[in-house]
Amino acid sequence: MFMIKILAIGNSFSQDATALLQRASDDLYVRNLYIGGCSLERHCENIRKDKREYVYEEDGAAVQTDLVSIRQALSSDKWDYVTLQQSSGLSGIEESFYPHLSELVAYVKKFASAEIVLHRTWAYEIDSAHEDFVKYDRNQTEMWNAIKKTYDSVAARENMRIIDSGGVIQDLRSYRVFDYKHGGLSLTRDGFHLSFNYGRFVAAAVWCKFFTGEYPEIKSDSRAFQTIKEYFKAKAR
Repeated sequence: MFMIKILAIGNSFSQDATALLQRASDDLYVRNLYIGGCSLERHCENIRKDKREYVYEEDGAAVQTDLVSIRQALSSDKWDYVTLQQSSGLSGIEESFYPHLSELVAYVKKFASAEIVLHRTWAYEIDSAHEDFVKYDRNQTEMWNAIKKTYDSVAARENMRIIDSGGVIQDLRSYRVFDYKHGGLSLTRDGFHLSFNYGRFVAAAVWCKFFTGEYPEIKSDSRAFQTIKEYFKAKAR
């Protein structure tokens, strides 16, 4: 069976996005390189010294006890795609991407023939206590607009495609069941990481659609999952 092989070079937000991804499609083989809160700048510091500082993850959990370097992970398989992202608090600040993104892209190309894509992350919850929320005046809409503008600009500059987890999360927040401000469910579990049920499922579905062309099947008849299903149905038209 043909497998689509994906390596995410990221942090806890790529962990959230990939934790349920292999369950979404039998065609996907996914690994995540995890350091909590890791920025593009730190990734570059790590590649310069070939540091073995990453947890090598499958389905959001370590595959092995030994930490690995980016070079080791890139060389360990023939990847079809490599995903990159900025740390969440810097995701709406375009200046923070450079020169680090360019350096990281060049490094990935040395060891892999994969397509490199950007993973656009999400804005924090409206009452998030994350220390970086102050960069956006503790305003979710302001943070999301900055993230969208930044990733659009970077993607155009680098000629990269975007996996838009953040856009879908923000769209769903406008539906009553996920309208946290008015008593709905939050798509985060702590104000910034995705909730284990709906949030992580949504991100996995977005990635699944990007890489396979299809959203995963939703069998639950809960109001929240049915809302997600209707949203995906509308997006697919």
